[in-house]
Amino acid sequence: INVMPSHRALALLRGQKEGILRVKLAVPHADPRDHPAVREICTEFGIARKGRPGDDWLAETAQAAWKGKLESASSRESITRLKEAADGEAIRIFSMNMRDLLMAAPAGPKVVMGIDPGIRTGCKIAVVDATGKLLDTATIYPHEPRKDWAGSLATLATLCKKHKVELVSVGNGTAGRETEKLVADLSAKLPDLNLTRLMVSEAGASVYSASELAAKEFPDLDVSIRGAVSIARRLQDPLAELVKIEPKAIGVGQYQHDVDQSALARSLDGVVEACVNTVGVDVNTASASLLARVAGLNATIAANIVAYRDKNGPFKSRSDLKKVPRLGPKAFEQAAGFLRIAKGKNPLDGSSVHPEAYPVAERIARKTGRKLSDLIGDKAFLAKLKPEEFADAIFGVPTVKDILVELEKPGRDPRPEFKTATFRDGIEKVSDLEPGMRLEGVVTNVTAFGAFVDIGVHQDGLVHISELSDTFVKDPHAVVSTGQVVSVRVLDVDIARKRIGLSLKQAPGRVTQDRPKSNDATPSSPFDVLSSLR
Repeated sequence: INVMPSHRALALLRGQKEGILRVKLAVPHADPRDHPAVREICTEFGIARKGRPGDDWLAETAQAAWKGKLESASSRESITRLKEAADGEAIRIFSMNMRDLLMAAPAGPKVVMGIDPGIRTGCKIAVVDATGKLLDTATIYPHEPRKDWAGSLATLATLCKKHKVELVSVGNGTAGRETEKLVADLSAKLPDLNLTRLMVSEAGASVYSASELAAKEFPDLDVSIRGAVSIARRLQDPLAELVKIEPKAIGVGQYQHDVDQSALARSLDGVVEACVNTVGVDVNTASASLLARVAGLNATIAANIVAYRDKNGPFKSRSDLKKVPRLGPKAFEQAAGFLRIAKGKNPLDGSSVHPEAYPVAERIARKTGRKLSDLIGDKAFLAKLKPEEFADAIFGVPTVKDILVELEKPGRDPRPEFKTATFRDGIEKVSDLEPGMRLEGVVTNVTAFGAFVDIGVHQDGLVHISELSDTFVKDPHAVVSTGQVVSVRVLDVDIARKRIGLSLKQAPGRVTQDRPKSNDATPSSPFDVLSSLR
């Protein structure tokens, strides 16, 4: 158990919980009368066979103590420690995946059409404007049993022309690839629309649709349509939309239902708050759900900010936030640096410079003889300044350096540039795959034993840890991250079990490098592990 990976331990313990197998911990020994644990007991209490009348009885007592009391207790304790260690590792992996997902590149303020695919119940459509406001909805039936392909194309074309749609976000659930083909057909027939289509993970969309938050946001909208709105918005800004969903419902974990749920919730909440604070929040457009994740704020204050904004219009400066009910000095001190006001009265309000540090920025402007608005963004000029000249007893050199960096590019988004994966046409089912194919895909989940990649066939393929790189990989997160666009090669296809083995290696073949000696054991092939983690 000292070398057992977390996913293997959790798999065993889940099997025991489900009644499929029993887990027992035993100490290897050849002769029951010479058990290592019994020897330890005898040594501890000075029991030895010296020809005395009571020696045999004492030896039997030591054996009985082990078999009747200590073996079961030590086994339970060891397995408990194993579970705790496995939980910790699984929670760490889930948290890293969650961070990658929340920090995914946003498409930005564009008009987006979200499509929640379906077969019998039809495909639900929602069009949102550049700010995420719902503009229009519809339902089409391009698939079985109606097969209204032409009518569906006409509906899509009408909506795209009416609202000048730029991006089409298609959920990757049931009938996702077939629905994407419908959008591709529309683009081919009407190239003037200049549509860009993308497959988006719809994990958690159904949870949001039925949530109290969604009901408040869209009280008159059908539950199924709300999912399409979420699919559209998460393309515009994944962070702003995904914070509305319970992190555990997004499904980027490893045996997430088997680990300590309270510890998992604490870790994920911390990740969400850290991501929100890293990116920052536009206080004039953010939802209450997003604002509630800002350090220093809670659900009540967030709701008060939105209510104040709705009643009095957009905030003109950070200082206006002090007028919000229940947002006291302490809360303002904690939250102000993470709240942005674009094009406000003070140009610093759109940056991550805290109001307490405004005097430093103003001092820099005065000493250099430049207006603050002219100073912001002038990277060449700011790079020549010496932080030591502007530091004082309150704000040291490190703080001044941070302020200068922020002034170079105020309000910069730390998230990567928006990039999309292109699924190959004609590859829609597992049976369409052949070993050797090179395909583009999106990493949907990273685990201790590898990464799962969506290549557009309804079933994610597994890139085993041994196939992640041409060099040795100890932690898959060092190579890939959730949401990353990758180019993979198909290794194995098991149509019966719907399992796909993939590789990220550049060179063909499955020859791997010598593994360094380590206690980290990993499965020997993609099919040695349970791929249905969700």
